[in-house]
Amino acid sequence: MELNEKLEIETGIGEILRTIYDPEIPVNIYDLGLIYEVNLDENRIAHITMTLTAPNCPMAEALFEEVKYRVGGAKGVLDVDLKLTFNPPWDRNMLSDEAKLELGLL
Repeated sequence: MELNEKLEIETGIGEILRTIYDPEIPVNIYDLGLIYEVNLDENRIAHITMTLTAPNCPMAEALFEEVKYRVGGAKGVLDVDLKLTFNPPWDRNMLSDEAKLELGLL
């Protein structure tokens, strides 16, 4: 896989992640800062490290499954390796400027 193709697929993954919303907050998970890493390996496996706004999030399983399903269906992706972490823990400083504006924090 060429570098340009890898970057194109990773960009597509980012676009998909921007369409997935935390059910409790009207902002997508990417702009919320819940996505820590996205990397596509040579076998076209998307390795994603993400967190949640709180460890006891009641929608955690549904959100996790939606990310796996949606990214797994992306053009050029053969599988998804999704890791959940709470290190570092999420905080409001991880919000993008767009998310801060949407939530009235700017």
